Amino acid sequence: MKHYLYAIGAILCWASLPAATGSGLTNLSTEELMFFSFTSAAIFLYLQGVFLQRTFTVYLPGPKGSLLGIWGIFIYHYVYYMALSHAPLVEGTILATTWSFWVVVFSSVVLFKRLKVSIVGTALLGMFGAGLVMASGQKIGLTSEYTLGYVLALSCGLIWASFSLALSRINLQGEPMTAFTIFAAILSALLYLATMPHSIPSLQSLLAAIYLGCVPLGLSFFLWNRAVRGGNMVIIGYLSYFTPPLAVLLVAIIHGKTVSVQVLLGMVVIIVAAMGGRLSLRDKATLMDS
Repeated sequence: MKHYLYAIGAILCWASLPAATGSGLTNLSTEELMFFSFTSAAIFLYLQGVFLQRTFTVYLPGPKGSLLGIWGIFIYHYVYYMALSHAPLVEGTILATTWSFWVVVFSSVVLFKRLKVSIVGTALLGMFGAGLVMASGQKIGLTSEYTLGYVLALSCGLIWASFSLALSRINLQGEPMTAFTIFAAILSALLYLATMPHSIPSLQSLLAAIYLGCVPLGLSFFLWNRAVRGGNMVIIGYLSYFTPPLAVLLVAIIHGKTVSVQVLLGMVVIIVAAMGGRLSLRDKATLMDS
């Protein structure tokens, strides 16, 4: 059960981003966003490790683990930010969140040794519900003008899903996320220097990037690692569909916005999908749950 609480914690970190930062990140380029957010994330996770583990040393995974971290942390976020800079926000975000679908599908194949139609059906239903939430009040349309952005956004889904599943199965002796994030911070710094010059960001943008680094990146990485390395990945995949509606609800609560009927309908669809998926796992639940 605790692994799913970790997953919910990570999901809440991701969902908090729109309410906490507003439009503060929109004035930063991809390279600036990567540099400021990953530097903040690396510092946050290092200090957290010092506090929790009472040591100043950082666990360094082997070559295979390090490459996995670069793939899932640095490459994913660089592709994600590039996708959103080359596609409309709503369409790009919807396509990028297909990682929830792929986590469910890939994990079910590993679990059942075959592709279950019921799992695919409920995963698609959950993705439809998430899409309803993100599309609320927006005009949705895919045009050839943004093909590159769409391809990058879809690639994000495959990158994060493959990273999460591999992280749940690879044998690592320590907590790898601090090292993964330090690698990402170093690569982001090199990218930042290679694309100089950059303007000095506004205080609002800098604070938004620091929040992104500390919570939706740093803290969520720590929680997500603990979730996927002990929980049932299919269930965790279903839980991740709640990220968009939780983001909308947090914006509504903090900024006094109205929640539309379409958002509420999307939440109902996600709940139905999650319950249906849980029933599909009934035969394996006792074996896999901890």
